[in-house]
Amino acid sequence: MLNYFKLQNGSDVRGVALEGVPGEKINLSKNETYYLAVSFGEWLSKKLNKSTDSLTISIGCDSRLSGDDLKIGIFSGLASLGITPLNCGITSTPSVFMSTIFEESNADAGIMLTASHLPFNKNGMKFFTKEGGLNKTDIKELLTNINESKEYLEDISTVKSFDLVSKYSSHIVNIIRKSTNSDKPLKDMKIIVDAGNGAGGFFADKVLKVLGADTTGSQFLDPDGNFPNHIPNPEDTDAINSIIDATKLAKADLGIIFDTDVDRAAVIDSKGKAINRNKLIALMSAIAIEEQPGSTIVTDSVTSDGLQSFIESLGGKHHRYRRGYKNVIDESIRLNNEGTMSTLAIETSGHGAFKENHFLDDGAYIVTKILIKLAQLKQEGKDISDLISTLVEPKDELSIRIKIGLEEFVDYGKNVLTTFEKLVSNDSRFEVVSPNYEGIRVNYNIQNNTGWLLIRMSLHDPVIPINIESDQINGCHLAEEFIKDFLSQFDELVL
Repeated sequence: MLNYFKLQNGSDVRGVALEGVPGEKINLSKNETYYLAVSFGEWLSKKLNKSTDSLTISIGCDSRLSGDDLKIGIFSGLASLGITPLNCGITSTPSVFMSTIFEESNADAGIMLTASHLPFNKNGMKFFTKEGGLNKTDIKELLTNINESKEYLEDISTVKSFDLVSKYSSHIVNIIRKSTNSDKPLKDMKIIVDAGNGAGGFFADKVLKVLGADTTGSQFLDPDGNFPNHIPNPEDTDAINSIIDATKLAKADLGIIFDTDVDRAAVIDSKGKAINRNKLIALMSAIAIEEQPGSTIVTDSVTSDGLQSFIESLGGKHHRYRRGYKNVIDESIRLNNEGTMSTLAIETSGHGAFKENHFLDDGAYIVTKILIKLAQLKQEGKDISDLISTLVEPKDELSIRIKIGLEEFVDYGKNVLTTFEKLVSNDSRFEVVSPNYEGIRVNYNIQNNTGWLLIRMSLHDPVIPINIESDQINGCHLAEEFIKDFLSQFDELVL
């Protein structure tokens, strides 16, 4: 029996679904998705106190080559319990959650087949109920209850089909029309999309064109799980450069790029400047705080000091928390439950979730908020980037990932962090930042070179990520030299 726990990746499961990469063996086939679907169906039945034959579960996938085969396993596993599988085809991860909200689909839960921006041979499963995505504890419970004694029987006879991507698109269109009080609010604008051959190509025809935009110059809209042009990832340099070039060539008012399953996004302004990472957080914060003055914005741990100053200058509050989109979302929900207004949880990677949108991390909804604001700004002769013109960005930034050469790496990594904290606490060049919720963050002044440094443990891998920012051009090298000299004392680190 497969060790299913090795498939857990935080709040979802991921594995190797196709051959083709040396050293990687398939551990997520339709056999595994069958038993995962059975475990989820049984878990859901108990949670909702409903019989399995009364349940409907929607199933969507991105453009990965393994999607159709893995869906057969899910369909069959659900059918074995009497659950009705709802085949939603290629669609976005956020839309699969929304299938539990839409009256037309009325699903009790949803399963999305995706591995985000990982290579072509990987795939995975994300699980949703009407309350949102399952958390780490839920996934562990599903994996614990896997029972392969049930015979695999292929059965797709009870599968029903639902055009989820069209319903979701009309949902977005209606939000934008209502917010702008216009049937064609994007008329006379050129707005292009780069879907990276993932699942986001629908946005050009089913949303932008319907709202009046000229989408000429859009690229890589057709789903292709080989990802032949670039990785669908708003953080990837090649991907960002591709949409920048396309935006400039088309002389577009806005360029949009999605990741594979459309739960992340970034945009390019009319001058060809990328708005991603800290700049995207700043943009969404400006929109959120304008709508809800005084709101607390929850971000992950690697956001810049300039971003904090920007949020505070708008009258908002910045709550820098931990990496992981579920972490920032759950923290924002916690704050609201305790009486602190928090309308936006957003991670540097491009995951962003608004309270008004079920705290769903949804790249298409992030873009929806931008389009609404862009329509207003264009009437005033302004560009979307004008909202973040006062954001102070670092003069230099650096990201380093140090591998730990141990299979049991957690305690070793924790010792590295503890030793680092003791060192900098007794060094006048460093000031330990507090409060801080992940790793050790310090402000530094090394030979009048100032900035900040964060050293932390990866959420899932034997890796110590380090982020450095400097207030000087090419200024990260001094902090880099210091941290690498410190790390050289640890024999199990691969420098």
